[in-house]
Amino acid sequence: MDDPQVALVTGASRGAGKGIALGLAAQGLTVYVTGRSKSAASATLRGELLPGTLDATAEAINAAGGQGVAIPCDHADDGQTKQLFERVADEQGRLDILVNNAAFIHEQLIDPGGFWEKPLELASILDVGLRSAYVASYYAAPLMVAQDRGLIVFTSSFGGVCYMHGPAYGAQKAGLDKLAADMAVDLEKTNVAAVSLWLGPLLTERTDIVLRHRGEQYDDFMLRAETPQFNGRVIHALAADAKLSEKSGQTLITAELALEYGITDAGGKQPPSYREHLGEPRQPHPARVI
Repeated sequence: MDDPQVALVTGASRGAGKGIALGLAAQGLTVYVTGRSKSAASATLRGELLPGTLDATAEAINAAGGQGVAIPCDHADDGQTKQLFERVADEQGRLDILVNNAAFIHEQLIDPGGFWEKPLELASILDVGLRSAYVASYYAAPLMVAQDRGLIVFTSSFGGVCYMHGPAYGAQKAGLDKLAADMAVDLEKTNVAAVSLWLGPLLTERTDIVLRHRGEQYDDFMLRAETPQFNGRVIHALAADAKLSEKSGQTLITAELALEYGITDAGGKQPPSYREHLGEPRQPHPARVI
């Protein structure tokens, strides 16, 4: 596959999405980023303001060597998502990479207690996180199929197979893995690939706050955490892989892909895979029922 030129990363005001966008920007891409915080941050966690806006992400993309385009989008609104892809098509005439990263993360996600003891709103991750990824992919696929190339990425985690943060979070991650597997079947006669990527623990604005409040729970784990930019570089290498089609439909672990592509994180660190500790991707059965 030729080097990608245009990417879109959803949920990129901060966190994983912002870092992935910066990792792609460092490769010289035009990167569209979406989110709800355009010029002023409003999200909070544990009573603290979560820093990060779309405008700041776009500026950082430009500084990193790419071209940033910030587009406010509430991915709970299908109409806004449709308009987003119409704009990308009008302005660029192409889309090489879609990173489905937008997700609703409730403040009490990591609190102790049964799912019935927490707010019902935790289930909103199945709307903005799973359904929204389907909708974005729905509008990206025609662009990619028409140009006969493209990569659709779902940012998932080991929570797709092990217990992690409760059933809503786990169902969302498992659902993303299945979206990649089944979309790849529909896309197999094209040069468009769909993959789900398991990211490791990430160094983000959100984890900074969590560690200040719950450090005793995660300190050891975070010593080997990844930067989101590391994952952006892995995604770029994956999109440029001449054998990308062989990976389509798979759930892949970014730390393992990094070894394959010779990518290290900041300071030359090689993030570990947690396959032995947290589980390995499920292999879809080859049967097809049309």
